Amino acid sequence: MYLVHETCTLYGCQVTGDRLTKAAVAERALRLADEEGLEAVTVRRLAKELGVTPMALYWHFKNKDELFLGMVDHMLSGVRSDPRTGESWQKRLRAVVETVIGVMRAHPSLPTLLHSVDKTRTESFNRATNDTLALLTEAGFTVEEGFWVASYLLNGCIGIVGAQPGCPPGLPSDQEPEWRRQKRVQLEGMPADRFPMMVELAASYRDEPDMERYYAFCADLLLAAVESMAAAGGSQHR
Repeated sequence: MYLVHETCTLYGCQVTGDRLTKAAVAERALRLADEEGLEAVTVRRLAKELGVTPMALYWHFKNKDELFLGMVDHMLSGVRSDPRTGESWQKRLRAVVETVIGVMRAHPSLPTLLHSVDKTRTESFNRATNDTLALLTEAGFTVEEGFWVASYLLNGCIGIVGAQPGCPPGLPSDQEPEWRRQKRVQLEGMPADRFPMMVELAASYRDEPDMERYYAFCADLLLAAVESMAAAGGSQHR
């Protein structure tokens, strides 16, 4: 079984009394990053959002780099594997992947953050990587190969979320039908003799995409390669 341990609910941390918690600061910073982009997250802006002076934030984060690391650490706190469950490595690895995808869906700023900081300086990332390496060595890979696989899985999760079907992020819901209509017309207008499959794809824009089906399909696709190589002998496969 996989447990997501969170200090507070999504965007639900509050400043209690006179105590400004580290989790509350990270949550508010995440809200800013998700809604306005990472560039909106500054110590001064964050202090204003929380109703405190910038100096109050330095108790938890000495600078912007530490703040970004704290945001990553907070987001990945629920990515962990419990070896005591008795489940197969395949099921445990799938749960890790699905948890990472879920966090990225909830926090679209995470991929940018992961590329902006040295994530190996965070406890939660190192723990998640260590747990994943343990699963992959159980599957028959060497530690080095396991790290390659873990990197493939992380980047795969980023790609899956970034390429999700449907309207562009942030588009008002009342504008989505028109966006899909225009996309469908654009594809239907392509030369059928040169791009027959693209024209056929147009029909998929008639309705809202089934996001859960998309993510389940992509998780299967991502993990199939790992399971196939493990079945072929892991480190013996060339």
